[in-house]
Amino acid sequence: MSSRSKEKFAAAFRKLFRSSEKLDNDGAGPSGSPARRGLLRRHRDGVSPAEAAASLPASPGATSMVKKKSGGASEVRERAAVVRTRRLMKELKEIQRLQEDRTDPIFTVELVNDNLFEWHVRLHQIDPESDLAADLRELHIPNILLHLIFPENFPFAPPFMRVIEPRIEKGFVMEGGAICMELLTPRGWASAYTVEAVVMQFAASVVKGQGRVARAPPRPSREFSRRRAEEAFRSLVKTHDKYGWVTPALSDG
Repeated sequence: MSSRSKEKFAAAFRKLFRSSEKLDNDGAGPSGSPARRGLLRRHRDGVSPAEAAASLPASPGATSMVKKKSGGASEVRERAAVVRTRRLMKELKEIQRLQEDRTDPIFTVELVNDNLFEWHVRLHQIDPESDLAADLRELHIPNILLHLIFPENFPFAPPFMRVIEPRIEKGFVMEGGAICMELLTPRGWASAYTVEAVVMQFAASVVKGQGRVARAPPRPSREFSRRRAEEAFRSLVKTHDKYGWVTPALSDG
């Protein structure tokens, strides 16, 4: 074969090869991949790029990354749950020990429906010389009932606490029984604070704020509930974050 013939044959072969490659890339040739042909067909049918991308098999690296992120978040939640449980079990055990050792404990604790993360605290003793203590004696009310709910990130975030009964006026007690104390806010909270410290701070605050047992029935528009307390607490936190806080020091409790 002459050199000219060889060149013509090579040119024809390259042309044929490019034509075959184009067909393959367009998904129309027999060697086009099924996934690519399906993807192009779905685009022609009006399917969005996001849907089309979802139809392709994920790469092993991407799948591994998703599993790793999901596993990491799950592990963080599990560790947080362990920390919260251990801390509350330790505090509950200590409080129960003190309750058993004293015939007249300052406060007692019971779980709400056996839920470790929701407590009822009964405050039996406050300053006996205060007007609030006089009200309690006069009305034969044995204690102040508090409701504490511990969030998932406790002890790194404070519990939510409100007064359930009796209904108290002033004394830093707000709508729905919410309590105005910086210690109960993320800004004023420290993970070293214990439930005992929180309760004793409240006992000091309610007296210093001249709290009294409400005698008149509440107005229908002033709902006394957890929902109302949470709303009132969020509102007062915003106000105090803007203008500052003035509450009794923890050492006063």
